[in-house]
Amino acid sequence: MYSRRQFLKTGTTAAAISILPCNLLHASIATLASGSTGSLDGAQSQRLSNGWEYLEGTMGGPWEVWHSKETAVWQSITMPHCFNAYDACDPDRPYYQGNGWYRTHVSIANPYKTGRTLLHFEGAGQTAAVYIGEKLVGKHVGGYDEFVVDITDLAATSSDIPLAVLCDNSRDLNRIPSDLSDFSLYGGLYRHVNLVYVPAVSLETVHVRSELAAPGSPAKISVLGWLYNPTDSNDPLEVTIEVVDAKGTSLYHSQEKIAPWKDAKELTNFTVKTPELWSPSSPHLYQCNITVGGQGGSYVAKETFGIRHTEFVEHGPFKLNGERLLLRGTHRHEDHAGYAAAMPDDLIDQEMQLMKDMGVNFIRLAHYQQSRRVLSNCDRLGILVWEEVPWCRGGVGNDVFKDMTRDKLRTMIAQHYNHPSILLWGLGNEDDWPTEYPEVNQQEIRALFQELNSLAHELDPSRFTTIRRCDFARDITDVYSPSIWAGWYRGEYTEYQKTLETERERVNHFFHAEWGADSHARRHSEDPDKVLAKITTGTGTDERGMDYLMTGGQSRVSKDGDWSETYACNLFDWYLKTQETLPWLTGSAQWIFKDFTTPLRIENPVPRINQKGVIERDMTKKESYFVFQSYWSDAPMVHLYGHSWPIRWGDEGELKMVKVYSNCDSAELFVNGKSVGVKHRNSQDFPAAGLRWMTPFVHGKNNLKVIATKGKVTVKDEIEFDYQTEKWGPPAKLALSEIGRKTIDGKELITVEGRVYDANGVLCLNARNLVHFSLAGDGTLIDNCGTSTGSRVVQMYNGRAQISLNSTGNVTIGISSQGVETVFYNPNMTKK
Repeated sequence: MYSRRQFLKTGTTAAAISILPCNLLHASIATLASGSTGSLDGAQSQRLSNGWEYLEGTMGGPWEVWHSKETAVWQSITMPHCFNAYDACDPDRPYYQGNGWYRTHVSIANPYKTGRTLLHFEGAGQTAAVYIGEKLVGKHVGGYDEFVVDITDLAATSSDIPLAVLCDNSRDLNRIPSDLSDFSLYGGLYRHVNLVYVPAVSLETVHVRSELAAPGSPAKISVLGWLYNPTDSNDPLEVTIEVVDAKGTSLYHSQEKIAPWKDAKELTNFTVKTPELWSPSSPHLYQCNITVGGQGGSYVAKETFGIRHTEFVEHGPFKLNGERLLLRGTHRHEDHAGYAAAMPDDLIDQEMQLMKDMGVNFIRLAHYQQSRRVLSNCDRLGILVWEEVPWCRGGVGNDVFKDMTRDKLRTMIAQHYNHPSILLWGLGNEDDWPTEYPEVNQQEIRALFQELNSLAHELDPSRFTTIRRCDFARDITDVYSPSIWAGWYRGEYTEYQKTLETERERVNHFFHAEWGADSHARRHSEDPDKVLAKITTGTGTDERGMDYLMTGGQSRVSKDGDWSETYACNLFDWYLKTQETLPWLTGSAQWIFKDFTTPLRIENPVPRINQKGVIERDMTKKESYFVFQSYWSDAPMVHLYGHSWPIRWGDEGELKMVKVYSNCDSAELFVNGKSVGVKHRNSQDFPAAGLRWMTPFVHGKNNLKVIATKGKVTVKDEIEFDYQTEKWGPPAKLALSEIGRKTIDGKELITVEGRVYDANGVLCLNARNLVHFSLAGDGTLIDNCGTSTGSRVVQMYNGRAQISLNSTGNVTIGISSQGVETVFYNPNMTKK
């Protein structure tokens, strides 16, 4: 049994910051919210999704929450809910940071006579105060970890209790992550809220520890339990443990009667002689079922776990289960069009499946602890994880700041310990960044990193630690990732390999997190690499200072490039072909899988959106998704570049490049029905791994078709586009037309497209005008989605821009751009 001192070191009972008067459970409560719901001898849980109301703004206090009919209008909502779901990418004003109140009534029906009634919050941004009636029962600081409030005593007084929660994402120097972070610090109850019933004595936390000395050896398994026994009951408990494999076959069973314990206790240990190992190609999961029975009833805990062996070779590759595995990764923020951080479960599942289908076997969760559902998907799909404490761009603040940083590391490890997908505990990100504090104090930053590194290894000796971009602290953690942005913030992408080789020698275990390029979806280029003629090489490829800005400093692609999908695909293509050739490389993680909001990038083509994703914020795939798939996926695939490129341009008879991204051995291209030859894939033949053709197009409509083969499997792709040979002058006039209409729930969904022409009426295919859509009448724009077709302010892509609207009557939409006359369109005038 662990001592009280050892137990506190694990942090599994560490109190939440500013905890008030009830105790907040701070541990891995997966079983509390997902235990047996079919009988009275298991944990009972109810998801509190409906019956909520929301109010944005301050209140006089909790009394006013329940007596505010004259002073406030509450909005009916469902959970989860983020109060920045609409405004986080508003092009005209910063997103709301302040108070958001939630209220509901909860019916209490605890099936256990002496049981405990708990409120389980899976995440609330960025601080949360919980009230029963007017009584404050708990306060939690931190937007990303779980917490539980025990409301047993108050719930006993009534079967219907008034519950209110105040969420606050106001700026706070003593809270992590920093408000200077390059992402929105969302507010609200944006993960599930659960009502949970447990017996008088239950399990707060279960950790299943697996030790595999070497691949092929037996696995040693130990099960640790932390008891939740707030009344200090001394009644004996019967503890039953059963472990089953993925097929449900029982591997181990034990049963014993023991007295209640304090702190952490090893409940059992056993050996699996021939374990089935967890890996991306075979993500085998075991399940440990623990039943704790006493006079107050039985509690069933169900935790999945995996068995695997990991190794980072010094100055060499990463090995999983004894074999080299190139980590092929990406990044994820919890963010989505129309929901912000409050993503529904099905969309989380869809997003994670899209990653797996792209060939991802690794993900860095940026830059904070993420939803339990994300981690469960990684376990199930076979995606290794770098999960990170939210110390992002914060420097080092006061003691409150430091305590919170330690606390979030403790809770992250406590709550996600059992996930076999987790490989790395991230201790911070870009903490060399100029911050709100007077200086970047390297000594203090190093000291906190050293403390966190020691703490992480105490809490979890089985996993590695890591940080990204803090060069003066690169020697502290097990694995380090420097800043390398060859071809975007500095240098050219052809400098990538040289930078990798240089950085490899500076640390024992090297990994490359964050690389890529912004791309404005639907924007394409006939000459994407033209900008490279302006770029200085040989002076480094890291991001420095304010490189992300569109002004100042030396020439860089991020500032002077065209932000086309075409350039991004070339950069990705070069990086991926390079990574394939380096047997010592552990791996990398491209930044980022999906576009997301940021308050720092108001000048981007979609304002306040970081556009480095391979999919848009609504999960529309960009062309670059298929570049990665062509290198990383196993299932045969083929993709013609240009599905969102309706008009190409050039001279009559000019040879134009057609690129095909595929993992197949060979491909044959047909142009307007005629074969132009077969090409064989060679990953080192840049671009497109040799699957490219130079061919003329005819003026007007053109058809491209490709047939690719991999073994005995044949796959096909086809696109059509116009080819424009007319030359254009400066943009001179706008036009607006309807391109789609359908009726949904009694409303007409109308999509319009704006185009810009020169004085002679020729479409300006390289135009990047910033346009504003406006609407008057009986309808609403579908905007603030953070996508290329869902923003009322957006840069054009090849002289075009689209948006949709819901119409319930007579409506007029306008499009304007500086220096060009505004035009209007009335859909009712053309309605058939």
